[in-house]
Amino acid sequence: MQRKNREKQIIRASWIGIIGNTFLSVIKIVVGFISGSMALVADGVDSASDILTSLITLITARIISKPPTEKHPYGYDKADTIASNIVAFVVLFAGLQLATSTIGNLLEGKISKMPSMLAIIVVVISIVGKLFLALFLSKTGKRIDSPMLRANGKNMASDVIISSSVLVGLVFTHLFKMPILDSITALCVSIWIMIVALRIIIQSSKELLDGVDDAAIYEKIDQAVKAVPEAHNPHRIRARKMAQYYMIVLDIEVDGNKTMNEAHVIAHQVEDEIRKQIDNVYDILVHVEPLDSDRTNEVFGVCCKSYKNNL
Repeated sequence: MQRKNREKQIIRASWIGIIGNTFLSVIKIVVGFISGSMALVADGVDSASDILTSLITLITARIISKPPTEKHPYGYDKADTIASNIVAFVVLFAGLQLATSTIGNLLEGKISKMPSMLAIIVVVISIVGKLFLALFLSKTGKRIDSPMLRANGKNMASDVIISSSVLVGLVFTHLFKMPILDSITALCVSIWIMIVALRIIIQSSKELLDGVDDAAIYEKIDQAVKAVPEAHNPHRIRARKMAQYYMIVLDIEVDGNKTMNEAHVIAHQVEDEIRKQIDNVYDILVHVEPLDSDRTNEVFGVCCKSYKNNL
């Protein structure tokens, strides 16, 4: 996918998130105070934090579109992953604030009044709106392989669960005539918000540490090398992600009697095969060594099974 097209889709998705969450946030906070539902106010505050996360993705889309420079020769695509971490910390802070406030009210005995039926109507509207945003952001994030849009989509999906729990809490509050259930629901909502945020932080931090979700990528690289008859024993294989792109480095062994030009051609064939096996490859670095080189003390990267057996 072309970089400019990807940037446009991220910006478009961010604006839809900003507009949708602004509407839902305002209506939930206002109706929450009017109807006396602290759980609905908590849900509204969560939606307000979503406005900030959408603004973060909007700004990040501009950053990742910048071309590589001498200070950043790999470009700015890692900003996508960093942004997903920022999004998660914003969500975590919002959840922590809600939990602290709700626990304080419960300990001080500040129980809210019985919420009105208007709160239930607004929650239903929120569930429908958040479901649309979750599906849209997740689908767009997967299509263009954007960590921050996927993180935002997960956040919206958790909001659907949050709003649903608020709806259940309001229904039981009315059924049992117990306003304290609304405050308990607000506490549960805040805990769930923090759990989702921590999951996003763990996921995005893995990419920042150059980890990959699917270790099967190494098997694909191994198969790609095997498809080139004169390339042998792939080892010191390293793959890392830079936003939606893969950076791949590996060593291969070639007959030591080959000329430099012949070895260069074999290395290019390996690159071509890897690109056939794996999508969204940004760059591949193939280091060529003489066949049966002594590499018993190597500790970096991943070795294919056949190479391990030869050690």
